[in-house]
Amino acid sequence: MSSAKTPFELMMEQAQEMAKAFNPALSSFDPKGFEKLWPTMTKDAMEMWFGKGISKDGLDAKTRLLLTLAGLTMQGAQAETPFRMTVRHALEAGATPEEIAETIAQMSMFAGIPAMTRAMELARDVMGEMKDDET
Repeated sequence: MSSAKTPFELMMEQAQEMAKAFNPALSSFDPKGFEKLWPTMTKDAMEMWFGKGISKDGLDAKTRLLLTLAGLTMQGAQAETPFRMTVRHALEAGATPEEIAETIAQMSMFAGIPAMTRAMELARDVMGEMKDDET
């Protein structure tokens, strides 16, 4: 079995070496750290800005966030940080883990199994992290 690296792995390795050359502190940079810069909004704030505050007869924040998850899943869950943040916000807005899983699973019919699998993994990670934070 070959241990050759893929072109993507080689590109990432080269980018990391270049970042270290520019600034040695970047050697331990983790993009997931950006998520900690944006705290999870409260349910009331999300409802005001994204839910019934926009249209009193329109969609609530929970539904809008589930639709956002569906759209991000359709894109292959490529934007990891926005996807993870949307899961956190959906939970805060009152969505259950089952509703999140069902929303993602529904997209498998349109986006394909790989996109659904990626989205499920990200959602599961977020929910696991949130459960760990509670204990």
